Amino acid sequence: MSPEPMRLLEVQSLREQVERTLSSRIVAGEFAPGTVLTVPTLAAEFGVSATPVREAMLNLARRGFLSPIRNRGFRVTEISLDELKELGEVRALLEAPPMRRLAGNLPDATVARLDELAAEIVAAGREGRFEDYLEADTAFHLTLLEVTGNRHLVRLVSELRQQTRLVGLVNLAESDALVASSLEHAELVRLLVAGDGVAAEALMQRHVGHVAGLWSGQDEA
Repeated sequence: MSPEPMRLLEVQSLREQVERTLSSRIVAGEFAPGTVLTVPTLAAEFGVSATPVREAMLNLARRGFLSPIRNRGFRVTEISLDELKELGEVRALLEAPPMRRLAGNLPDATVARLDELAAEIVAAGREGRFEDYLEADTAFHLTLLEVTGNRHLVRLVSELRQQTRLVGLVNLAESDALVASSLEHAELVRLLVAGDGVAAEALMQRHVGHVAGLWSGQDEA
């Protein structure tokens, strides 16, 4: 391979890494809405050139996470509680009903993978590793839905997750609430393995409800 294509691949890889880390920090609330981010500052923090950082931030702007500020950088956009509720409602409609069909029908290899991801979600939440937490959480939900064989369902849920903010995660990590909600993943696997589709559907409904509740800093009581 010629040097130029290799260089393009390196830049793209760096851009993807920066974008993934930045989006995780925005979703988790480490960068609060209204925070102004600049390319030079982030490039220095990541130890990379300005190019992948600028490209990552432009991508995040297209995704609605950032808005450009002329000659200043990018501002972290806000998302209203109503928007979060709507996102949560749509996700619940898509993710909860399939639990009845999946109950008692999970392959052993999938159960093992889900158990592994559930444990990582709890550990990452307890340790405040928000990027790892969000990646494991996404992998858990999409791995579960892939068993349905419905690619459109998996794609839609993946896209909805990319629009979601969970700005309460940072504060929750300082209490037991994040770990408690994280343990719901292991409980969901247990219910599915036991064939209890009704309880699994109810748990998924409640779990996704945290989007506009606990995970966004709202009191669910």
